[in-house]
Amino acid sequence: MAKIKLTKNEQKKQKDSLKRFQRYLPTLMLKKQQLQAEIRLVDNHMAEMTALKEQRDASLKKWIAVFGEEGVFTTDILRITKLVAGEGNVAGVSIPVFEGAEFAVSDYSIVAKPLWIDLALDNMKKTLLLELELQCLAEQQRRLRKELQTTSQRVNLFEKIKIPEAKANIKKIAVYLGDQQTAAVVRGKISKRGMERAGS
Repeated sequence: MAKIKLTKNEQKKQKDSLKRFQRYLPTLMLKKQQLQAEIRLVDNHMAEMTALKEQRDASLKKWIAVFGEEGVFTTDILRITKLVAGEGNVAGVSIPVFEGAEFAVSDYSIVAKPLWIDLALDNMKKTLLLELELQCLAEQQRRLRKELQTTSQRVNLFEKIKIPEAKANIKKIAVYLGDQQTAAVVRGKISKRGMERAGS
């Protein structure tokens, strides 16, 4: 605890600080609650997307054998050309919002490739979209958790340190000033009695 001056000015300064801390604390607590709620939503959405991806992966297992066929899939047959993401804001935290992706499919001969290639490419696009959305959700989660940690630290600082410290300082100054005032009254009475005795 920093050393404080035992004066009326310091008392006013401490009271102003206490009012400020008590005014900001509810706002910080509300922000903390909003972040916790948003993290729960993101967690739930991630769980849904993960389950969907697992279902898709299970359904793609039947395709794995054909994906390995010689010359059917080349490394450049399907690629992401553009990732479409916006920016959202949750309790003052900027988060990425996945909006989609654009793909490019290399030209291929419909005679040289098997009939199922279009269906396989469509399934690959859907799988990639799920993976990209999961990555975006993971980034949202990371940013929100980081902000929640910072906000929780601020709430604790105000609740457990700043507000009790300001109250203790105000009390300490009030006691000191009260003692000084009492001492002044006592000195005044002693002085008055002394003057009365001298006058008689």
